[in-house]
Amino acid sequence: MGESVAEATITSWLKEVGDTIELDEPILEIATDKVDSEVPSEVEGVLLEKRFEVDDVVQVGQVLAVIETEGDVAATEEEHDVAVQETKEQETPEVAAVEQTVIQVSEQLSQPVSSGDRFYSPLVRNIAKKEGISQDELDAIPGSGKEGRVTKNDILAYLGNRQPGAPGVAKQADSIPSNGMPVVPSASPVQTKPVTGEDEIIEMTRMGKLIAKHMTDSLQTSAHVQSFIEADVTRIWNWRNRVKDGFKQREGENLTFTPIFMEAVAKALREFPMLNISVQGDNIIIKKNINLGMATALADGNLIVPVIKNADQLNLVGMAKKVNDLAMRARTGQLNPDDIQDGTYTVTNVGTFGSIMGTPIINQPQVGILAMGAIRKVPAVIETEEGDFIGIRYKMFMSHSYDHRVVNGAMGGQFVKAVKDYLEAWDSNREI
Repeated sequence: MGESVAEATITSWLKEVGDTIELDEPILEIATDKVDSEVPSEVEGVLLEKRFEVDDVVQVGQVLAVIETEGDVAATEEEHDVAVQETKEQETPEVAAVEQTVIQVSEQLSQPVSSGDRFYSPLVRNIAKKEGISQDELDAIPGSGKEGRVTKNDILAYLGNRQPGAPGVAKQADSIPSNGMPVVPSASPVQTKPVTGEDEIIEMTRMGKLIAKHMTDSLQTSAHVQSFIEADVTRIWNWRNRVKDGFKQREGENLTFTPIFMEAVAKALREFPMLNISVQGDNIIIKKNINLGMATALADGNLIVPVIKNADQLNLVGMAKKVNDLAMRARTGQLNPDDIQDGTYTVTNVGTFGSIMGTPIINQPQVGILAMGAIRKVPAVIETEEGDFIGIRYKMFMSHSYDHRVVNGAMGGQFVKAVKDYLEAWDSNREI
């Protein structure tokens, strides 16, 4: 797991209780942010217990499962025999039966259970018990998990919108707390119009849900402001056409425009360090390293942002190799959790899809994101010592979204102007 990863969601169990497990054999699959990973076994043995269910969110350091190894069997059987003998000596069968019945009844009365066609994980049931959510109220919560299962996020979202005093879904007329006060019913979930036969329902993917929440949270957190500027990239266009074949033959890599843009952004961030920051409460954290996020579109329409660490320390060859490697592994689902962590600024190339400009949403907790538009061949005024004339140039728009809480309009505009200047000052004779 990456150092900054604090929790993961279980997406599937690859083994069931009673299955034999080999050393390093995958037991389950987990998801951290937008990266899926397998968890291998550290020992050989038999899966004895699963502590969590699919869609449960597990903190780093928690026990996922219990595996009985060969050395545990004899010790377990011996401990079991001793415990049984002590029980027989201390209790009569009648006493043990009564105590067991009391325990079962107490658990049933104090904690919601899985009922009907709905299964609730231990984590969800514990939250319901702690927050005083009745069985009827729990059954009415819409679930976003597999087959409508209620996840941790579902029940926490429900609790966040729970309004005391509103008409409740819980029917607790026959249930009076020990303090003698009646139970205040909770708010019922929002009802939507029924789906007609002509409509099709498609559940959002796990990644889609994460992206939707991340984008919504960003808009609610940062005061988004945009600055736009147009850059003449004719020199870069002609230079790349001249060197790309030789680069491909020598390095075995394609030379795209992305590493060129990334190099310019990294240089501009060195000039404007107050855009390489994050906000934590009332404090501003200035990042020592320049780690550029590279928004990458996936085949399923989702988006992921792998990070180029210490981008300002890479030459153009190194930048091109890093860009190609991250893009390839992103599209084939081979990114590691560390590959999408610790970004300090993000660049997205909306021109890939033909857009001339866009207003991107800031990737929290960063304070800026730069969108590169499509490169277009346009007529333009060219200034020379002999006078002005009209010529054909390659130009592109850049859209800079930044957090107006900490970045004012002057700095936001000056930064994107610096990127433009670096691109327009490209050395046409540069060797690579």
